[in-house]
Amino acid sequence: MLIIPAIDLKNGLCVRLRQGRMDDATIFSENPIEIAEKWVNEGAKRLHLVDLDGAFAGKPVNQSVIQEISLKFADLPIQVGGGIRDLQTIENYLSLGVNFVIIGTHAVKEPEFVKQACQQFPGHIIVGIDAKNGKVATDGWANVSDIDAILLAKQFESSGVSAIVYTDISRDGMMQGVNIESTQLLAKAVQTPIIASGGITNLDDIKALCKITNDGVMGAITGRAIYEGTLDLRAAQALCDNN
Repeated sequence: MLIIPAIDLKNGLCVRLRQGRMDDATIFSENPIEIAEKWVNEGAKRLHLVDLDGAFAGKPVNQSVIQEISLKFADLPIQVGGGIRDLQTIENYLSLGVNFVIIGTHAVKEPEFVKQACQQFPGHIIVGIDAKNGKVATDGWANVSDIDAILLAKQFESSGVSAIVYTDISRDGMMQGVNIESTQLLAKAVQTPIIASGGITNLDDIKALCKITNDGVMGAITGRAIYEGTLDLRAAQALCDNN
């Protein structure tokens, strides 16, 4: 299992939000490139970049920072989300050296777009499913729908996505522990690899996730825990490698 550090970008800064609220952001660094280098030096095998401004604007806003990180760590797989609403944006990101693009809100609103993206860029499309109590949230988590997360995941599976990032938004940034039960339910329901997100706090969460890797969990995104030091990235990845 991969431990994937999150670098959330807002106004060119590295921040973390609580439950996706833009008005509840903690600035961790004014230099996201240095932060990326820190996580790479601590053993990260993939990076998770999120253009928070882009997620709300509906188009890339922090693309220059993402490009700089992609160029600096050209050999490291990088996945990017936030504001990806059209095929041209996907093409632009892939041309910058990004390996995977994550489609979130637009995937829910326009499922056909995911199918088109998978056809045009096979192997490079990840879908982000953000849920609260099993129901899908969109628009930077501002709106919770009545769409069932598992049913939506099955729909995207048939489109050919490479992975699904599953985030329990009630726990994201809250340091309350990962929602193992809902993550396992989703992983068992589909063949598509699942990347867990939201609430990871310490090594106990990583140990719990390692127990369900056989169900299809291939990665875990962590943000606040590694920034605040409750989770040691190097130790977490070592635990996964030896599991």
